[in-house]
Amino acid sequence: MSLLRLDRVSRHFGKLQAVQDVSFEMNEGELRAIIGPNGAGKTTFFNLITGFVPPTSGDVWFAGESIRDKAVVYRVKKGIVRTFQITEVFPDLSVYENVRFGVETAAGVNGRPWLPRAKRLELARRTDELIEVVGLAAKADRVVSELAHGDQRVVEIAIALTMNPRLLLLDEPTAGMGDAETDHMVDLIRRLHSERKLSILFIEHDMSIVFGIAQKITVLDHGRLLAEGTAAEVSVDPQVRAAYLGEEAKA
Repeated sequence: MSLLRLDRVSRHFGKLQAVQDVSFEMNEGELRAIIGPNGAGKTTFFNLITGFVPPTSGDVWFAGESIRDKAVVYRVKKGIVRTFQITEVFPDLSVYENVRFGVETAAGVNGRPWLPRAKRLELARRTDELIEVVGLAAKADRVVSELAHGDQRVVEIAIALTMNPRLLLLDEPTAGMGDAETDHMVDLIRRLHSERKLSILFIEHDMSIVFGIAQKITVLDHGRLLAEGTAAEVSVDPQVRAAYLGEEAKA
């Protein structure tokens, strides 16, 4: 079943054509990757899906509904949730407090001075569950700013999960990580997809990760759709090798 569809979407910033006439379709339950050289339009592509910028032309559909003119908040409520290149967390709060804040936001109870005991227990259980899911139970009481970069990124994903995403968008989830942190993140993405049945679309520069876990890969170059297919198909595409892998395309 089609979950996300972009129909000939473009986004121009003055004379800059950040995304140009791109069509894209993703089915529910897929694990997909977006790749391309710097300046290819990958983050703008994410911004078009999440509503941070409107398209100059074309349409965006989610779960059968046009969301072209819908606000970011509306899209989050529908299940489109993302992380960013720069980690977005509350550094002075603990892991537990970061996730609890997201849980309370999703439940619509932020700022309430009093909650029934049953509701407080429900929120606590949900918070503990998500911290366990991402593998940070042993660090739940740690202040986030004291954690390694990789763990901070994991906290960000836990916060994203509090919003009950139907589609999770990850913008360079392993950027700046060491080998062990990268392995942990890749394992987490795999588990979220296989065990929690999440539809996941991610941007990544590490081709070993992309080719290792993505079911399908979309390649952008200068804002245009260059190629799309499985890892095996994309890795031998001469246009991809020329534009992204730095190899000369054969005539």
